[in-house]
Amino acid sequence: MNSPATAAPNATPCRLGRSVAAIFLGFLAVVVLSLGTDQVLHVLNVYPPWGQPMHEPGLNLLALAYRCVYTAVGGFITARFAPHAATRHVLILAAIGFALGTLGVVGTWNMNLGPRWYPIAIAVTGAPLTWLGGLLYVPKRSAL
Repeated sequence: MNSPATAAPNATPCRLGRSVAAIFLGFLAVVVLSLGTDQVLHVLNVYPPWGQPMHEPGLNLLALAYRCVYTAVGGFITARFAPHAATRHVLILAAIGFALGTLGVVGTWNMNLGPRWYPIAIAVTGAPLTWLGGLLYVPKRSAL
């Protein structure tokens, strides 16, 4: 029988792996849902073809709207699959999203892909929406 001192080191890598997986699943959900919706809207000719700028404010607002929803979904998924401390996992995902969003602003600033407010809005709304999604997760408790 393992004592608590010997069992703890063996449990840590598994829990770390589950933590990384929870954060990755939330991130993957945001990316897949966002790009999937983008693709559908490109195929339906709502959006211009890939690689062409999208300057129409209404189309950018549409993209921002569903990305906001998907970002909250990513936070929810991360909280749901976090092995412990769901809020910490959600905040880590939010920080990753903010960092990548900020890189997106910097990287596309002079590329004339659309209005400059759009990538800024993505970067700024990401963290609070991820946190909101995490708050929406309430574990189901079994009835006694």
